[in-house]
Amino acid sequence: MRVLFISRRYFPAISGMSVYALNLLRELVRREVDVTLIAQYRGDPQGQKVYGGGPPIPLPGVVVLGAESVGETTGGDFERDIDAVVELALREHSIRPFDLIHAQYGYPPGLAALELSKRLGIPNLVSIQGGDGHWVGTCCAYHRQAMQAVLGHSGAVLIGSASFAREVQAHNGTPLERFTLIPGAVDTQRFVPRQNLQVGALKHDGRPHFLFHGRVDARKGALDLVDAFAGLLGQTASSPRLTISGIGPDSERVAARVKQLNLSDHVRLTGYVAYEDVPAVYGDADIFVSPTYAEGFSNTILEAMASGVPVVSTQVVGVTDCLRHGENGLLVPAQDIPSLTAAMLRLLEDSALRRELASAALVEVVEKYSWLEVGTRILKTYHSLVGTTPDNQWQLPPPENHCRYRREPHLL
Repeated sequence: MRVLFISRRYFPAISGMSVYALNLLRELVRREVDVTLIAQYRGDPQGQKVYGGGPPIPLPGVVVLGAESVGETTGGDFERDIDAVVELALREHSIRPFDLIHAQYGYPPGLAALELSKRLGIPNLVSIQGGDGHWVGTCCAYHRQAMQAVLGHSGAVLIGSASFAREVQAHNGTPLERFTLIPGAVDTQRFVPRQNLQVGALKHDGRPHFLFHGRVDARKGALDLVDAFAGLLGQTASSPRLTISGIGPDSERVAARVKQLNLSDHVRLTGYVAYEDVPAVYGDADIFVSPTYAEGFSNTILEAMASGVPVVSTQVVGVTDCLRHGENGLLVPAQDIPSLTAAMLRLLEDSALRRELASAALVEVVEKYSWLEVGTRILKTYHSLVGTTPDNQWQLPPPENHCRYRREPHLL
């Protein structure tokens, strides 16, 4: 089987999409699938500032091709970039034909997959992830119709959780039976508990260590976490630390908030962290905090679970499917800073609860969210589609220019 995988973001860009793509492609190679990656990327300073960027890195066993998103950087012309991906894919297909197209993100890659299926007569499937399902289609009429085309006419629509499927249904009217529920996954060989230490035990008795890792974005709760941590300092006799690991659109705002609240002695901002170094970041943490406003399925929460680090997060789409309050994590309402502070303090002071939650989370992530398990389900979907005729009964009106993602395309 020869598969074309089209991703909106891939390393060196830092994103949950990059992590998902990397690990899925590694799993496909392990299963002897012939796979080519076309990765869109930002080469401009603004794009690299938000996500990191530049041409995609090599991956053993995979043909890796870059498609710079020039249109995106010049007025949010995503359609120009779709055309570029399509032309690159057609060239590769003419050399060695593909059997299947898998697009990661509904727009723009999903539309590229639909167009390629129309031209080549081969099937496609699309993974809906994160902000793609939360925001694309709620921004303007054109993008709503674009998402409806992808959701309604792809050969299969993969989505990470039932709560996320219901949200996408509410935004776009998509019947729930259109979705194939396949959760996110984590490399349980790389993300493991720290050796010679009981799961959930504090590694730093003197200065317990809270961790936020991921995109530094207000929508991920990064600013809320700084405020909650400031409140925590006045309620504990210990001297806790907070590490905010990663880059994102609100990195400067977070740094300014830390300075404003005089937290520089307690909060460390790491900036960019290479993916190969991330397991060590979790290995040094005592409590992981993800105050996110919404997820498709959180890679970082799975990584923390697999690392044996107890988790505080929020009662939102894409989180409640893998975390249950009081069973394998603590959940608070999104944007409720006092509740977030209280949950962080509770975990800090209750050693038995930390051990209980972290142990339950570790068992669950190994059983349900390993790439061995999730890869099997994705490959089963591939086999069900190969040889089928694509649905080409879709069309779109001319693009609109007033969408907010035309003005700030890096937020898409």
